[in-house]
Amino acid sequence: MKKILITSLLIVSVTSCFSQTFNNQRIDSLFQILEKKDKFMGSIAVSENGKLLYTKAIGYSDVENLKKATVKTKYKIGSISKMFTASLIFKAIEENKLTLGQTLDAYYPQIENSKKITIENLLNHRSGIHNFTNEENLRSDVFIAKPKSDEEMIAIISKFKSDFEPNSKAEYSNSNYVILSYILEKIYKKSYSAVLDSKIITPLGLKNTYFGNKTKNQNDEAYSYHFTDKWEKGTDTDPSIPMGAGAIVSNPTDLTLFIEGLFNGKIVSEKSLSLMKTLNQNFGMGMFEVPYLEHKGYGHTGGIDDFRSILAYYPDEKLSVAITSNGMIYPNNNILKCALSSYFNKPFEMPTFNLLELKPEVLDLYTGQYSSTEIPIKIDITRNENKLFAQATGQPAFPLDATETNIFKFDQAGIVLEFNTDKKQMVLKQGGKEFVFSK
Repeated sequence: MKKILITSLLIVSVTSCFSQTFNNQRIDSLFQILEKKDKFMGSIAVSENGKLLYTKAIGYSDVENLKKATVKTKYKIGSISKMFTASLIFKAIEENKLTLGQTLDAYYPQIENSKKITIENLLNHRSGIHNFTNEENLRSDVFIAKPKSDEEMIAIISKFKSDFEPNSKAEYSNSNYVILSYILEKIYKKSYSAVLDSKIITPLGLKNTYFGNKTKNQNDEAYSYHFTDKWEKGTDTDPSIPMGAGAIVSNPTDLTLFIEGLFNGKIVSEKSLSLMKTLNQNFGMGMFEVPYLEHKGYGHTGGIDDFRSILAYYPDEKLSVAITSNGMIYPNNNILKCALSSYFNKPFEMPTFNLLELKPEVLDLYTGQYSSTEIPIKIDITRNENKLFAQATGQPAFPLDATETNIFKFDQAGIVLEFNTDKKQMVLKQGGKEFVFSK
């Protein structure tokens, strides 16, 4: 497959309608920087009380053919699909086809602890069912490329032992929502896609949202990419594997319409929404909190192949923000912060991406294997020409950018590595935490 190095991204589209309180100049500045530095490909929409305030798309939906993305371009939304699936489950409950207390053995008795696992446990990740995507062989290109039947997927899920006693704690598991998808198909006697269409897509008039298939760029769908020294096309997971855990395709404008409809009672009742919002060990049912300073929001993130997405809604302001990306170096979460700061008139620090070019003999000072007594992983630091790469146990290698002579970062995961050659140590900084590694 022919790869084309993209040295710059193009801004594609901006809306002409803005709120008086929305600082579109600020977020425009961020996208101009991301475009110039080649740090992001994707799209955003911001809406207030059903009124679209801002949209933009940058980059390419098809890098190889230099096809530019537009605000109509569609992306796989990954686990944001779970919010759709949870909404469908609550719709089924309201239609008396299901109850939160219904146990799994009525549908899949072959799954361990099925007599103890309830629909509620599946929704809020308290089932103990092992997350099949934790298994490396079940994330391989060979596995994810081929369609799977419900019988095959249930057989895969049921072969694993439970990770914990049902309802004893919470642990994120895609398996829960794959199972919920099949339960919806059983109770409605329709495909998940047909249920999604009839209960959500058609009532809300979502024109760019559907259960996905293999990516087709001619349908204005984006391919996903990861960046090494150029954008390289990612895998293309068959939708029969993630089902309602991650197979929906959409774009930011449709996503804002969906979450506004959900919070305005157009899909489920206020009682059902209240249950969905209720957190138990940080998990709601199909959503979790997305706070910004003193403002409380709800939503979900998503990731499948090299697609990444965020959907958030702030009920007090009736504000929704949706971000989808098909090529991400600069994190979606930082773009969300910029969008929210533009609305709430709060400070935001723009990235500069000022990087150093270090000589190979300097980079070689940092190469080697590092281990820590604080977390059970090892990290290999290697050099390829004038670039350092890091690879943690069981994970793919990722490139490091030098910000100072001994400090490197990987923006996509919010990772900073600081080396001390005198002590033969490396400090890993991520998510506000620091871990010391020894060479």
